[in-house]
Amino acid sequence: MSIDWSQLRLPVMQAPMLICSSLELVIASCRAGIIGAFPSGNPRAPDSLESWLAAIREAEAESLGRGERFAPFCVNLLASTAIDQQVRAERLEICKKARVPLILTNLGDPRAEVEAAHEWGGTVFHDVTTMRFAEKAIAAGVDGLMLVSGGAGGHAGTLNPFAFLPQVRRIFDGTIMLAGGIADGNGIAAALALGADIVVMGTRFIATRESGTFDPHKQMLVDAKSEDVLFTDAIAGMPASFLRPSMIENGLDPDNLPPPKGLHRPDLPPGIRAWKNIWSGGHSTGLIDDVPSVAELVERLETEFHAARDPGDWRAALLRSLTR
Repeated sequence: MSIDWSQLRLPVMQAPMLICSSLELVIASCRAGIIGAFPSGNPRAPDSLESWLAAIREAEAESLGRGERFAPFCVNLLASTAIDQQVRAERLEICKKARVPLILTNLGDPRAEVEAAHEWGGTVFHDVTTMRFAEKAIAAGVDGLMLVSGGAGGHAGTLNPFAFLPQVRRIFDGTIMLAGGIADGNGIAAALALGADIVVMGTRFIATRESGTFDPHKQMLVDAKSEDVLFTDAIAGMPASFLRPSMIENGLDPDNLPPPKGLHRPDLPPGIRAWKNIWSGGHSTGLIDDVPSVAELVERLETEFHAARDPGDWRAALLRSLTR
């Protein structure tokens, strides 16, 4: 199976996010012409991973049958040994039957996913936050890397993309996705100029109508500033970006959080949980002013992207800024 990249309207993937990446968000993203992605664990009973994949394929057939666009979709599979290996194998087999075009792995060795996906013609990306993780993923034979830089929402890294991406490009000529703090067309253009092939946006797509999160979470992203994002291991048991206002609303002091008990073991009061009560968001929350539909957002991103400043105009732009 070959992936029809011509269906992409923009080099953008809507990030796979717990709770937020609903089936509606994924299908709306693909129909709008960007990659729709979701974690394999997002479907909840009575839904299942099989039913979600069937629904996506049905939507794809309907769109293509009408001569409309439908971009590739992506399933995020954990490759970590921390996950039940039978569950890991079952989810990979389900993706094989559905011939999922794009697989994103993280938190482990992706060799099994790479071998299986290549058998059905799929492409595998691996989520990395450091050069060491990038080197290990490259050695495992992945087709591409998703660099999660400082400023990303949820589980993120701390490296500045302007240093991180060029270093990875020195050792890897495959496809590179860049995530972290990107929410508009200028950010897409800047990422491509830096050497990225695809941009990943999470926070911006949380604040859309089709997102599966709670409406107050979406409104909090509209109201919040970048300074309201706290990168901490106290909420999820490993470093991640969360919104300070959501901590305060749940009776926590963002400046005095209890240290985690261990990896993936936060020390939070009963009933307080990452993602469900304490909401995520990245630095790009400072760029979010509304909650549009996915179609409206992608239309806007495309307009901004095509209007982005041409680097060749830097001298004229500098002179204009000095005379304002």
